[in-house]
Amino acid sequence: MATNIAIPYDPRIYSFQEWADLMCEQYGAQNLEQVNSSTRWPDWGNGLKAIDIFTNESVPNTNGFVNWQDWAQALILSVNPGGNA
Repeated sequence: MATNIAIPYDPRIYSFQEWADLMCEQYGAQNLEQVNSSTRWPDWGNGLKAIDIFTNESVPNTNGFVNWQDWAQALILSVNPGGNA
């Protein structure tokens, strides 16, 4: 269960680049990697899972997800109170 984390960005309304940029802005203090055209979403997502603010949460690994939106929604469900974006 999440402690103080809330992800307000609904992945269904953003491109991966847009959503990742918003996440980087929100979690900038944790040095989350900025994405670019060569960034693979599974690598970036696993990097997000590794930053200290998320290490004690039940953040899903990107393995087994076909697209980034499904993984991002699972991330939101795992950390947001009530599972809402």
